[in-house]
Amino acid sequence: MSLSGKRIWIDVEQPKTAIMFNSLLKMFENEDAELLTTARDYDSTYQILDDSKIRYKKIGMHGGEKLENKLETYIDRLKTLFPIIKKFSPDYFVTFLSVEGTRIAYGLKIPSIGMNDEPRNEPVCKLIHPFIGNIITPECIPKELYVKLYADPEKIIRYNGLDEIAWISEFTPNPNIPKNFDLEVGKYVIIRTEPSYASYLIHKIKPEETQIKKFFPPIFKEFPNYKYFLLVRSRKQELFLSKGLKNLSKENNIIITQYLPNIVDLCFYGALVISGGGTIVRESSLLNVPSIEFFPGESAPQDKFLIKNGFPLEHLQESNQIIERTIDILNHGPTAERFKKNSFKKKINQFENPNKICFKHVKSKLKAK
Repeated sequence: MSLSGKRIWIDVEQPKTAIMFNSLLKMFENEDAELLTTARDYDSTYQILDDSKIRYKKIGMHGGEKLENKLETYIDRLKTLFPIIKKFSPDYFVTFLSVEGTRIAYGLKIPSIGMNDEPRNEPVCKLIHPFIGNIITPECIPKELYVKLYADPEKIIRYNGLDEIAWISEFTPNPNIPKNFDLEVGKYVIIRTEPSYASYLIHKIKPEETQIKKFFPPIFKEFPNYKYFLLVRSRKQELFLSKGLKNLSKENNIIITQYLPNIVDLCFYGALVISGGGTIVRESSLLNVPSIEFFPGESAPQDKFLIKNGFPLEHLQESNQIIERTIDILNHGPTAERFKKNSFKKKINQFENPNKICFKHVKSKLKAK
């Protein structure tokens, strides 16, 4: 039985969701479901959706670093979403961590399901968990962390894997991508800033700051012939980093940007990925790319899961440690085996894909109606 005649609303609130839900949207499309995709203006979310040729409605924006602004944009987005969703009258709502979407689905009695691998995001979890129908969570993250944040233990769906497996398991590297960027395979580094606007970091780091300013210059000095992509999350971070690295601003092989298309391909063919957040280094380590996370806090359970299962991820918080380890990795260089197209798939195929779990759950619920 197809899902013909069934209406599904999907809300995309961040770049990770835009990447992750790409294949999930196709699963529903292949079942002839009628889809409404809404999205919030945050970081590179719109650009990712555009590159993926996904049809969506632009609604609302991220509130930035101030709590009162987060509340104001939440209220504004609710007002805009409500009449649109009421008119569409969905049979099911699918989200990652959309507070506005979950509240509207609850208010209109729309069955809902979400995915959540970030219980560190306490304010958002507390606003979502009491109202969501079901939550899909990785087994490596203790269930108690969700229950403590008001999740109903009977409504939590567990799986053996990570969110990033949803798209990495279906990814096939394109060797033309490095050529399109005029890159030499294994001779460039991707470095991502911290998610300083996230609610769990706003009291730990200023919105414009990034530790990259401290550890990058010594790395560049040691390897000036590599190319470097410094990925920022906001205009404030871009200005801060450009000013902090002004002595290197004339170097043509340093690119500071908020968006990089074909990011998974570029991770695969790169020498190293370094990030202040979790998603990109989980992606890259699943691709068997050496990866360093410098998130200013405890190692997440997902990171421990990857390390335990032999994926090349390290969590280093001190700049001197990052510099030393980066120099060591670049000196050794990648092996030729690493760039074989399916070199990473056998290992990750032993784990579960959360998109497939979500799709099967929604389909079974809609078929039962």
